[in-house]
Amino acid sequence: MNEKTRPPARGEAAPTTGASDSWSSKPEVDGKGPATLPGLGLRGTLLFLWRQLTSMQTALILLMLLAIAAVPGSLYPQRSVNPALTEQFLEENGRWGEILDALGFFEVFSSPWFSAIYLLLFISLIGCIVPRVGVHLRQLRAKPPRTPSRLTRFAGYTRTELPGADADALLERAHKALRRSRYRTEVREEKSSRSVSAERGLLRETGNLAFHIAMVGVLVCLAGGQMTSYRGQITIIEEQGFSNSLTQYDSFESGAWFDESQMPPFRFTLEDFRATYVQPGESGNVGEPRSFEADVLVTTPGQEQRSQTLQVNKPLHVDGASMYLLGNGYAPEVTVTDPQGTVVAEGPIITVPLGDMGYSSQLVIKAPDAQPEQTAVVGFFLPTGTIDDQGPRSLYPDALDPQLALTVHQGDLGLDSGVPQNAYEVDVSTLTPVTGEDGNPVLMRLYPGQEFELPDGTTVSFDGLRRYAAFDIAHDPFERWVLVSALIAVGGLILSLFVPRRRVWVRVRSTADGAVLEVAGLARSDDPMLEEDVRALATTLQAAQDGPRDSAHRPQPDRPSQAPQDPSEGSAQ
Repeated sequence: MNEKTRPPARGEAAPTTGASDSWSSKPEVDGKGPATLPGLGLRGTLLFLWRQLTSMQTALILLMLLAIAAVPGSLYPQRSVNPALTEQFLEENGRWGEILDALGFFEVFSSPWFSAIYLLLFISLIGCIVPRVGVHLRQLRAKPPRTPSRLTRFAGYTRTELPGADADALLERAHKALRRSRYRTEVREEKSSRSVSAERGLLRETGNLAFHIAMVGVLVCLAGGQMTSYRGQITIIEEQGFSNSLTQYDSFESGAWFDESQMPPFRFTLEDFRATYVQPGESGNVGEPRSFEADVLVTTPGQEQRSQTLQVNKPLHVDGASMYLLGNGYAPEVTVTDPQGTVVAEGPIITVPLGDMGYSSQLVIKAPDAQPEQTAVVGFFLPTGTIDDQGPRSLYPDALDPQLALTVHQGDLGLDSGVPQNAYEVDVSTLTPVTGEDGNPVLMRLYPGQEFELPDGTTVSFDGLRRYAAFDIAHDPFERWVLVSALIAVGGLILSLFVPRRRVWVRVRSTADGAVLEVAGLARSDDPMLEEDVRALATTLQAAQDGPRDSAHRPQPDRPSQAPQDPSEGSAQ
């Protein structure tokens, strides 16, 4: 060995004059710096992101985020369901309400952030399901995997020597027993033996796929319903009617693909509304509602008129729409006459409940045609009224002692400004109250049938009392398909949780005096009964042999074993 090629002695530095003198393949040892990995590139990066998005873990995270994102929709009023309550919340909460409104908390299900989670979940589920469907279809067509060469490694392994047994008959018996237990089976010829490989539980994966496909169906149907559905709210006074057209709704919202011409042409009349409450001496809190019922007369083209009673959980269904009882209240009949004797307001007036147990309600009447000045009558309707130190209030929600407590204001109501106004509100701070001789505003307390004349000649009369009901009319063509998809999802989830997937093998080898039976199994999911079932199968096959058997020939497991997660031999996977 010459000087140039000899290895360095102990303590001697390795030569670094050239690549041929290097004793290491690691660049950092040779002084060339750390190794650099090749970049993913655009295609690799996109593929990596796609695999992350379509993983089951990501789908579960997005599903959880969607559930969390839907929580504000149940905590805060939604404009699409109750616009009036939403505006009331904004007025009561000031800056905090404005922040929530800017974040879309009052239109949760149409907000950009909710839609983004929804779309990502949809893409994730599709990307996760499509390849799994192909794999599962191939599994359904494929034969059970071949019997591994060494069954001792598998769950419930049992070896039994059966003197005088016919190996072929024993194998056929095992084949039939497995078939009766709903296994897919395959008899295989081996070098010195024959075996039956059996598999069961593919419905577990079928159920899992059905669950995820049904979840996609739910998402598609919800999106389709959002695009094609409509929902509107109406308020109808007793003995008045409604015709299903856009101009008749108090509020109306529809999807982007909604076609007005497809609205069902029905109409109905509210004939009577009844409400019952807990009375003194009955169980429950006095004044709590017990029932609400609305009798309506429905007219549909081509059909006879029909009467139906709507309740809170009993809607009215017509072709293309469903009508739900949403709320109720009182509509006192009031007549207002200006100083010149002209009737400027007349009829039942819808009042707005203030939310107390007694159903105290706010009443607003606007008379823009009154002379010499526009007039507004504001106050309260009290079903069972009293006026004390707490002011006007109602003691009980039923109309046992109905009263009106009113004041009259005059001035410019601002109806000609072009700015939309709430029909049930008026800003009295810009108006002048009608006062008496003492200079104080005139306070009126009216009972049914009474009339009050103010000093300026304006008269207000309480002529009668009716009830009104608020209805929600909605149509969603995908509603039934959402239900079907949800039921399929539940069924698929049950299958995926309770159907065990397992494989069982039976090997029979002929001997000089009989046959040797080997039975083992492999759990492909959580299956605590597998070992017991495998040994029961071995016992059944032995017991089926003719003649008594010695106890020494009873099936015995060679040793306790657990099903391997990834066996290296055989085709158990």
